[in-house]
Amino acid sequence: MYQRLMEHLTTAVVLLDGELRLRWMNPAAEALLANSLSRVQGVALCALMESDDGLGAVLGKARDEFHPFTQREARLTMLGGEALTVDYTVTPLSREELLLEIEPRDRLMRISREEALLTRQETIKVLTRGLAHEVKNPLGGIRGAAQLLERDLDDPDLKEFTRIIVEEVDRLRDLVDSMLGPNRVTRHEPLNIHKVLERVRSLLSVEHPQVRVERDYDPSLPDLAGDEAQMIQAVLNVARNAVEAMTESGTPEPRLVLRTRARRQFTLGAERHRLVCEVAIIDNGPGVPEALRETLFYPMVSGRAEGSGLGLSIAQAILHQHQGLIECDSEPGQTEFRLLIPLEKRHD
Repeated sequence: MYQRLMEHLTTAVVLLDGELRLRWMNPAAEALLANSLSRVQGVALCALMESDDGLGAVLGKARDEFHPFTQREARLTMLGGEALTVDYTVTPLSREELLLEIEPRDRLMRISREEALLTRQETIKVLTRGLAHEVKNPLGGIRGAAQLLERDLDDPDLKEFTRIIVEEVDRLRDLVDSMLGPNRVTRHEPLNIHKVLERVRSLLSVEHPQVRVERDYDPSLPDLAGDEAQMIQAVLNVARNAVEAMTESGTPEPRLVLRTRARRQFTLGAERHRLVCEVAIIDNGPGVPEALRETLFYPMVSGRAEGSGLGLSIAQAILHQHQGLIECDSEPGQTEFRLLIPLEKRHD
């Protein structure tokens, strides 16, 4: 009876003998280990997974001291090389039996991270719109006053100064508009994401011929509902940011990979989607500085001396309009931005 109950748990449950060999496991554990019970029964657990905190030593200590042990957010490496963050509990049932419960945390941690990202994005949008309103009102007054003053001036040199005022006001207005992101209504039409990526690849090849751009596409991806011009802009902003970072840092043999994959039963924020398109933009540049990772998508934040700090903010705003978001994992020599867009039809 108890075995039948454990077979229906979503928590991975493993029964070990006194030598820490696998005696029994439920289907959730089979999925975690990517192996069936019949194939790994009798195999030492440490041959199937490794942990940063020494899982074998923890199991041995729990057995020898006959005392349960719980570890939070431990890193396990599976036999196939996949790394997972898990909570696990070891409970000695006798000197010859231990019960190991493993609860994967990656999905919950990612959902929490994405919810925080979406909340920050919404806060940024509200603050930016308020700032734009406060800035654009006086700019209009300055521009109008400069034009009226120009009409009353006879000296061409003085008129040149008023023209400079008007031009600078227009530049500031355009900058504020850029901070607000796309200023037209998003169209949601059938869109082939690979057509978008090929356009971006062509532009980058012309702008930066020294960078090798590689393609790794999933041809089975269906069309998504989106705005082609805006999606090109979003992908181009992220890819161009990566290429310029490699160029400025003098990365030897700079390389950019454009990769697409389908993700099934994928959660974005608090909403679960049947199918999600993942566009990964991967570079071998210097990586995102640690100090910028939490504020990377804020307007006016840039890790490059010549950067405006608007490209990633605008890209995130475009993805938000498509019910998606952008994630980033970075370390020196490997930075990956993932654009995640739902593939279901919208019902707006």
